[in-house]
Amino acid sequence: MSAPVSEAPLSGARLNLRIGSIVMFNFASYLTIGLPLAVLPGYVHDVMGFSAFWAGLVISLQYFATLLSRPHSGRSADRFGPKRVVILGLCGCLLSGACYLLAANFEHLPAVSLAALCLGRVILGLGQSFAGTGSTLWGVGVVGSAQIGKVISWNGIATYGAMALGAPLGVWIYHLGGLFLLALVIMGVALLAILLALPRPHVKASKGKPLPFRAVLGKVWVYGLVLALGSAGFGVIATFITLFFQAKGWSDAAFALTLFSSAFVGARLLFPNAINRRGGVFVAMCCLSIEIVGLVLVGFSMSPWVANMGALLAGAGFSLVFPSLGVVAVKAVPQPNQGSALATYTVFMDMSLGITGPLAGLVMAWAGVPAIYFGAAGLSGIGLLLTWRMKNRPALQAG
Repeated sequence: MSAPVSEAPLSGARLNLRIGSIVMFNFASYLTIGLPLAVLPGYVHDVMGFSAFWAGLVISLQYFATLLSRPHSGRSADRFGPKRVVILGLCGCLLSGACYLLAANFEHLPAVSLAALCLGRVILGLGQSFAGTGSTLWGVGVVGSAQIGKVISWNGIATYGAMALGAPLGVWIYHLGGLFLLALVIMGVALLAILLALPRPHVKASKGKPLPFRAVLGKVWVYGLVLALGSAGFGVIATFITLFFQAKGWSDAAFALTLFSSAFVGARLLFPNAINRRGGVFVAMCCLSIEIVGLVLVGFSMSPWVANMGALLAGAGFSLVFPSLGVVAVKAVPQPNQGSALATYTVFMDMSLGITGPLAGLVMAWAGVPAIYFGAAGLSGIGLLLTWRMKNRPALQAG
């Protein structure tokens, strides 16, 4: 972890501005994720002619790469300082755009184009791992560890704000200039973020003995498991809502992604103190319950407005799952290891999203598109039962 730049207490707008000046780099990294999110599944499936499995795999490769690199990103931030880690991650986002550019130039060779897309998604996953983890720890280093919950929350707002903006913006850019123009925009966003990050001051890495990965995992696994189960709902909406709308003969699938992300951001803005007042486990139970209702509505929807309402509820429900349990998970380890704890906890979401894409693609091919939303609701239901057990048996939280 990082030592604060200044020990002077901050509050109100000044605190939020200080946090925002750092989490904007996470916003930039997720904007490079959101821009192609509603474009690539249809591009792989319809333009290139590959199956739904490949469409899901292209999206999920990012999450697999993030999964594998996340523990290393946390250790690197603890050891070398988060600023270096953020800049390295943004360079990965820049290179992912270059791979999309290569894929656009080889559109007449689908196999080569697909390989370039896959490489870009892997590099993007690595970049997001470093940029996302580093931004959170950089923010904590700037405002102090007492504000870790607020930093995590604002990072989530930046994340899904970027997704809400990126999805429809990416579709619009794609209609204007195809994948070629979209790739150039992605590269421009990443390059601008790098240039803004370079002159900002470093925060020092904390001194202390690092815990082995197994010890950190033992502290956070129960929170991570619930996060993984709840993240399946995000995975099926982010990856397959476009194909779901196409199968129904509806348009404006990107609007459903925007509603999901907007509800996510809105819930965090409306309930900023819910975790401190009611406790992380209770808030997670409420959120998972709302997410389940939203996913079931999407699965049963016979009109686009019902599907949009389901996406809205799923986004609102998923909103506070990560910070509600994440704050407790990070505080379960000594301060010099909080980067590793945050990264290890986040790995569970990465793993969930990495598995969800191809698995849901196979289920969709066998049982139809709505089945994946019912399946995700069932997984969130298991997560709800686990949080209920944690609430009634606090010893489970000790790992």
